[in-house]
Amino acid sequence: MALGAMCLSTAAFTQTNAVYTIDPTQLKATVQPTMYGVFFEDINMGADGGLYAELVKNRSFEFDRNLMGWTITGDSTAVKVIDRKAERPDNPHYINVAASAQGITLQNEGYRGMGIRKGEGYYFSIIARQPAGSNVKLQLQLRDENGKVIGTASLQPKSAVWKKFKVSIPASAQAAKGSLAVTVQGKGTIDLDMISLFPQRTWKNRENGLRADLVQMLADMKPGFIRFPGGCIVEGRYLVNRYQWKKTIGDVDKRETIINRWNTEFKHRSTPDYFQSFGLGFMEYFMLAEDIGAEPLPILNCGMACQFNSGELVPVDQIDPYVQDALDLIEFANGDASTKWGKLRISLGHPAKFNLKMLGVGNENWGPNYVERWTLFRDAIKKKYPQVKIVTSTGTDPDGARFDTLNTAFRKLHADILDEHYYRPPQWFRDNARRYDSYDRNGPKIFAGEYAAHVPGVDDALKKNNLEAALAEAAFMTGLERNADVVNMASYAPLFAHVDAWQWAPDLIWFDNLKHYGTPNYYVQKLYSLNKGTNVVPMLLNGQPIAGQAGIYANAAINSKTGELLIKLVNVSGNNQNADLNIKDLAKYQQTARITTLKSAKPDAVNSLAEPQFVSPIDSQVSILGAKLTIAAEPYSFKVIKLKLK
Repeated sequence: MALGAMCLSTAAFTQTNAVYTIDPTQLKATVQPTMYGVFFEDINMGADGGLYAELVKNRSFEFDRNLMGWTITGDSTAVKVIDRKAERPDNPHYINVAASAQGITLQNEGYRGMGIRKGEGYYFSIIARQPAGSNVKLQLQLRDENGKVIGTASLQPKSAVWKKFKVSIPASAQAAKGSLAVTVQGKGTIDLDMISLFPQRTWKNRENGLRADLVQMLADMKPGFIRFPGGCIVEGRYLVNRYQWKKTIGDVDKRETIINRWNTEFKHRSTPDYFQSFGLGFMEYFMLAEDIGAEPLPILNCGMACQFNSGELVPVDQIDPYVQDALDLIEFANGDASTKWGKLRISLGHPAKFNLKMLGVGNENWGPNYVERWTLFRDAIKKKYPQVKIVTSTGTDPDGARFDTLNTAFRKLHADILDEHYYRPPQWFRDNARRYDSYDRNGPKIFAGEYAAHVPGVDDALKKNNLEAALAEAAFMTGLERNADVVNMASYAPLFAHVDAWQWAPDLIWFDNLKHYGTPNYYVQKLYSLNKGTNVVPMLLNGQPIAGQAGIYANAAINSKTGELLIKLVNVSGNNQNADLNIKDLAKYQQTARITTLKSAKPDAVNSLAEPQFVSPIDSQVSILGAKLTIAAEPYSFKVIKLKLK
């Protein structure tokens, strides 16, 4: 054993470093500002129960079981669900409560509980009415996991017509799985609808706002775009529950609640209480994109329900309303006060245009029916808005008959942007780092719209986002960036997942009702986004791109705005891979290189709520000695190396 150790030590001592040549003066592809973005979908309770800060589940009694999420204490017959479908098809139910001196209490469980923070205030609001002669008061309580009261307020909604009432409830203690109790006391009856509870501290402190800590995770990435409202959720299991953007803007009590298509998609993760309130709607998505400096990328239904479900089709001669929705959306985003939909945006409090430059038609659709419908959308959009780029599906997979057929068809049709998806094992990502080296430079641009490395044999959802997967993605992304003249956009998927209510794993950011953490995959995405540069420059080993030789993947870019050379170096192997970087005109750079390293001794290392930064970037510096820069690429590591011009 001692002899073996000695041999290894000698080999390491005598090892010849690989020499990578970098020429910062030879500008290649331009890296688009949209190169790295985020993909949002209401899956894993990513919107209701997640990014959307509403704490009350089933606030308007529109779930299949109208009182799902609510527990009644007292005379349960005193609470009646009233159907007003003919009068209000967008919000067809409310409750009528017969008050008593003892009180009838309705307790809401929230989304796997309610996250309540000590010292913060919570806005309770309700739309209510009570007839003349009634004298009903609401006693409000925030409760912790054990039922202890940690916040109180009272409200007397005195109005004979529907009216919104609001009060603040301060929290005296913290609860990760708290609840809201509304006790109806007094004489007479009262009608209640839209029972709501929001933290006062939302993103930018907006009413009907977003969870601030989760938005901050996105803002910290400085993404080039945000794709919304998702993928399969756009299509719907049936067309009746497809995503319809016009139903998601304006007053929240007029946004029709529907079943979420992930409600029963996976039998092993059935989530019967998963619905969409659309409190997070298209206006909120556009504003979120604006807030974090990202280009908005909405995806619209093309007249096809999910082909893995019903595959329902709108006949071609009935497609006009779907096409009109696309035209109206562009007008909503970009129109001025002289247009119908631009005027509506302005009336909703946003006079500035959103400057929409691109939108998607269809999601993971395939076959001749898709091509036929896409062509109708393309013709109408380009006729009225020729400057708007259309993102086009290439199906569900990065290869195979579906992909080949669509790839061929849409290249002949001169599509703007092709949306390629790949959920594959880490080995696929490592093997495909040169995927785009041979793509047609004059053809459509590529959007790597959904991708994630799925590690085989890992059953625990919270351990799927390990370092091996993240490094495989980092290796693949060297190829995306090296081919930035072809690949203009890329986004990991899915984005968010609630630890107690997920349907799909892996995911980029995990959270519970109070806390969150970025996975190693998140840090890979963030490091790429923050260090994308403006132009690719050659980085070669023996005249070839560095795409897996001895387990190393690498590429280089410059940032002409900051005068920086940015080098990304990924070591997916378990071996230390020292490297000499032979950089042209090295003397023009400062003699200290800044390095950010993501690594761990074990490839199955993960982050968690308990250890959110177990695998996270570490900053360091190294001095440049002589005519080269020597870098130690540790096992299982990803490095971003920065050199700045003097």
